[in-house]
Amino acid sequence: MVKRSLIIPALVFLLPLIINAQQEEDLIKWSAGRKLKWQDYLAAPDSRSGAAASTSTQIGFEYHIRDSNPTYVITCKFSKAKSWGRYKNDYILSHEQGHFDIAEIFTRKFVKALREYSFDKNTYRNDLRKIYSDVMKEKERFQQDYDGETDYSRIKPKQEEWLKKIEKMLEQSKEFSNYNDQ
Repeated sequence: MVKRSLIIPALVFLLPLIINAQQEEDLIKWSAGRKLKWQDYLAAPDSRSGAAASTSTQIGFEYHIRDSNPTYVITCKFSKAKSWGRYKNDYILSHEQGHFDIAEIFTRKFVKALREYSFDKNTYRNDLRKIYSDVMKEKERFQQDYDGETDYSRIKPKQEEWLKKIEKMLEQSKEFSNYNDQ
C-alpha cells in the first residue's frame, strides 16, 4: 500500500511532462535548414475539403515583465497532428512549405514590432495583445492572398512568383530571425 501511494503522486507529477513532451514532438520549429516532408503530415485529410493538403502553423507568444523590463518567448511551429496531405508530390509540398515560410515572415514582423514597442507599464497588456492581433490578421490576409493568387498552387507561374516573393521576404527580414536566442 505504501508503494502505491508513492507511485500515484509520481504519476500525477510525470503525466503533464509526458503530455508536454508528446505535444512538443508534434511540433516542428521553423528552420531555414529544415524543410517540411510529407512524413510530417500526420492528420487524415479532411473529407469535407477539396484541398490537396493543409498546413497548420502556430505563432506562439509569451512575455514576462520584471522591473518594467519585458522579455519574450516567441515561436513559429508546424503542427504534424493538424496537417494533412491528400495528393502528395513535391510541387504541392513546395506550396505548403510556402505557408510555413509565410508564418515565419510574420513571426519576424511581430519580433520587429516588439522591438519597436516602447514599454508602458499601464497599457502593456493591451498594447502587446493589439500588436499580436494586428500581425496575425495581416498574416491571415497574406496566406489567403497566397492561396487566392496561385489558386492553391494550380497557377504555376503565379506559384513560382510567390515562392520567389516569400524567399525575398525571408531574406529581407533576416535580422529579426534570432528571436529563439533571446
